[in-house]
Amino acid sequence: MEKDKKVVIKVRAVILCEGRLLAVRHAGNTGYVALPGGHLEYGEDLKECLSREIIEELGVKPEIGRLLYISTFVEETKGKQYLEPFFEILNGIDYVNCEKLTRSHARELDEIVWVNQKQDIVILPKSFGEDFKTGKLLSSEVKYISEL
Repeated sequence: MEKDKKVVIKVRAVILCEGRLLAVRHAGNTGYVALPGGHLEYGEDLKECLSREIIEELGVKPEIGRLLYISTFVEETKGKQYLEPFFEILNGIDYVNCEKLTRSHARELDEIVWVNQKQDIVILPKSFGEDFKTGKLLSSEVKYISEL
């Protein structure tokens, strides 16, 4: 492995409420939305990281459920490979209108978006977005997404 290449672990939340998925838009990323979450800090547990990131960005403590997806992709221009576990959040109703809450890291998000299955909006990773739009999001097995 080259010295300037890095592997980054990020944890993502799958927050559903009444058939809608909570997604976020980051600065400069107007063509798509992604799941909320963030970077794992050294020595941090995955679920602790997810809880911290979601409280910082959305202002609500998540009830973290099961692992749903594991995604990996490369951002060649930055020399980074990402590994992202996606966890189900069980208290989705608590996130309705969360944009009105005090959020310590609200500046990291341009927009909080509730997406329904019929909306023409790109959700990344694309295969996750396709699963959401076709009703295949919550299966009994952990799904693996690779964009290598």
